[in-house]
Amino acid sequence: MNPDTRAKLKRVSTATLATALFKRGLRNQMIQAVQPLRTFGGESMVGPAFTLRYIPAREDLNTLDAFRDPAHPQRLGVETCPAGHVMVMDSRKDARAASAGGILVTRLMARGVEGVVTDGGFRDSAEIATLDIWAFHTRPSAPTNLTLNHAIALNEPIACGDAPVFPGDIIVGDADGCIVLPAHLADELAEEATQMTAYEDFATERVRAGHSIRGLYPATDPANLELFTEWRQANGR
Repeated sequence: MNPDTRAKLKRVSTATLATALFKRGLRNQMIQAVQPLRTFGGESMVGPAFTLRYIPAREDLNTLDAFRDPAHPQRLGVETCPAGHVMVMDSRKDARAASAGGILVTRLMARGVEGVVTDGGFRDSAEIATLDIWAFHTRPSAPTNLTLNHAIALNEPIACGDAPVFPGDIIVGDADGCIVLPAHLADELAEEATQMTAYEDFATERVRAGHSIRGLYPATDPANLELFTEWRQANGR
């Protein structure tokens, strides 16, 4: 992805991006019910989506021997997800069995993957929470994914937490969760969200100083826009 776009998106929130998407009529881009196992300072997770789709397990196919196959989609995905990407798993919003565990997420981290997202659960969640990689799930889940999940396909359109995810869409994650940016909108959304964030920081500073939100948020009083221009110049924003 565009390095400048990545840098801008790392400095904006999913909340601001959700508003920018809402302006364009896109209301279903937030991946529902996922939370990060840890956060990383003031920067967001940003990367193109690399997808894995699970279907319900079938007992005769989902034995431990399945993992001996190097082409098993879950294992192959961990070894081929490109560096800087976000691996997104469609686990049918079912956390009764794990989508992955500590060893696989460690491998993704070692390969330079930006993050991993599932609308199911992770096993070894306490271990994953110590790793230097973004990881989002709904809750911890100890049973192996073979118990309920059959990995069926890589890098095709999926649903994750009720959001549509196409390969190459840009995934942004922070303390509030993950949002999916259509790839063709990523550059303009990054620029718009950067501008919105500057105004939000200005408005927050004014509110903390005791000012009313009337005419400030939203910016319906032209006087506040004049003050914002002065604030940007003074703060290099």
